[in-house]
Amino acid sequence: MNTRLSRLRLWPRSLTFRVIGFSTIWAILTLVVIFTLITTLYRQASERGFDSLLSAHLFNLIGSVGISDNGALTGSPDLGDLRFSQPNSGWYWSVEPASEDVHGELHSSSMTTSLLSPSVAEVPFNSNFQRSYSMEGIKGEQLQVFESEFVLDAKNRAARFRVMGNHSELEQEIASFQRRLLTYLSLFGAGMIAINAIAILLGLQPLRRVRNALAMVREGTAQRLDGSFPAEIEPLANETNALIENNRRIVERSRTQVGNLAHSLKTPLAVLINEGRALGGAKGQLIADQAASMQKQVDHYLQRARVAAQRDSVVFRTPVSPLVERMVRVLQKLNPQTKLTLSPPPAEIVFAGEREDLEELLGNLLDNAMKWARSAVAVSVALAPGMSNLFEIVIEDDGPGIPEDSAREVLKRGKRLDETKPGTGLGLAIVADLVNEYGGSLALERSGMGGLRAVVRLRSLQ
Repeated sequence: MNTRLSRLRLWPRSLTFRVIGFSTIWAILTLVVIFTLITTLYRQASERGFDSLLSAHLFNLIGSVGISDNGALTGSPDLGDLRFSQPNSGWYWSVEPASEDVHGELHSSSMTTSLLSPSVAEVPFNSNFQRSYSMEGIKGEQLQVFESEFVLDAKNRAARFRVMGNHSELEQEIASFQRRLLTYLSLFGAGMIAINAIAILLGLQPLRRVRNALAMVREGTAQRLDGSFPAEIEPLANETNALIENNRRIVERSRTQVGNLAHSLKTPLAVLINEGRALGGAKGQLIADQAASMQKQVDHYLQRARVAAQRDSVVFRTPVSPLVERMVRVLQKLNPQTKLTLSPPPAEIVFAGEREDLEELLGNLLDNAMKWARSAVAVSVALAPGMSNLFEIVIEDDGPGIPEDSAREVLKRGKRLDETKPGTGLGLAIVADLVNEYGGSLALERSGMGGLRAVVRLRSLQ
């Protein structure tokens, strides 16, 4: 299992890379096979032509040589190739006695020194008294030799005829052809791979369009996948649009149910609160307080249901800086005795959620800080270090702070560390629930100002 997972990690996940990689490998293998096949066929054809030429020269040489009455070899063979007259050209012919009553020797002017042929035991003649072999030439070149013994007259006087061709020239020609062929095939292969890569990139362009369209939907700048897609991609786009529309209907249905529930509970709770206040006394106050607590609890859970319904569906966009600045101005006016400072982000940050949720989250944290601060509260907004898709809001005060062993307790619903301060104990719990619903994080730490430092991290849109 681990081996399989390691292979999957090493395997590239890019579909474009895989297709181009496979097509490139296939093109290279095809060109290698074509190169091998063509060079092999060319070599075979060249060697057949070379052997045919030597065989023709051999028969021409046999027809050009005779024998005198005293047994001397006669004749002035002209094989029609200037190379037989160029010294040490690698193209030679010779005629030597093959029987005792024949004397003399004839050879081409290109043959400046005698070349010994192998013995018959080493290279025997065939049934036609012919043999073919290779040997080293005068200048070290490789020679291909065609040799035959032929009877010249009725007295059975015979001579040995040899025609030698420069096989090194043939090898050079074949090598030159291979280099030219390799150059042409390389250029053709590079062009073919480039054209194939361009065709694949263009063919996969609709997938990139779908990805970009989905990113726009995720960021909230589009509501559906718009545009025309190829027949292979269009069903995917249609199903995605149907899924987005279904999520939107779920959100709207949840909001409608939330509104209906809130409306149905609003009047009875208001009646209980009014009746409790009208009743007066300890019991009336108890009824009014409990009804008000019920109303806050209902509002909280309805809001949590609304956030849960919208999560992971179509994403909303909320600019952070204007909202934070407005809330800081309002709270500064409500609490003029407390110094409230704001450090805005250097660049615009967009929260991936609804404005009302961010307002409630900030409102509860700021309200808590202003309530406990002695004289100062600091607010800062910035991108999370090393994370471009997260931003953090830090709210600090110079109040008494929260002991580390009590940090978790204050996040519990209705938990209050100081009953002398006004409140219901729901503020930080509501913040924790909202942050959790949006997949963020909340940390309560000791501030450098001496009080509480609340750090909230939430997802941002690029």
